[in-house]
Amino acid sequence: MKFVIQRVSKASVTVEDAVAGSIGRGFLVLIGVGKEDTTEQADALIRKMIGLRIFADENGKTNLSLKDVGGELLLVSQFTLYADCRKGNRPSFTNAGDPARAEELYRYIIRACRQEIPVVEEGVFGAHMKVSLENDGPFTIILEN
Repeated sequence: MKFVIQRVSKASVTVEDAVAGSIGRGFLVLIGVGKEDTTEQADALIRKMIGLRIFADENGKTNLSLKDVGGELLLVSQFTLYADCRKGNRPSFTNAGDPARAEELYRYIIRACRQEIPVVEEGVFGAHMKVSLENDGPFTIILEN
């Protein structure tokens, strides 16, 4: 499982000219699910993500977590995080999870995050999405297990 976390001032995802999800200050998280991924792995990444202290405190030090600043989450599924480009020029996605299982884990992650963070928005699984963001920093972190 892979989470690409971008600290944002704002972010949104649009599907067919309609906004599916939109947040202010917080994290835009691109989520990739692999073949063998489990809910236990999802739980570990969620705990790490929510606990990341990457917001500035009163002294300008990255010392505050998402909860500390009342941050929001925008979760977007992205199987292309499992692209394998080692051979040729056309990426292989054989390491990406089966779509049905990947969607199940994506939904699990959304539910788990909503138990911890008041504002959790989402993209549309499997849809062609347009993601807009204002990366704050820029600050991007990759978590995987």
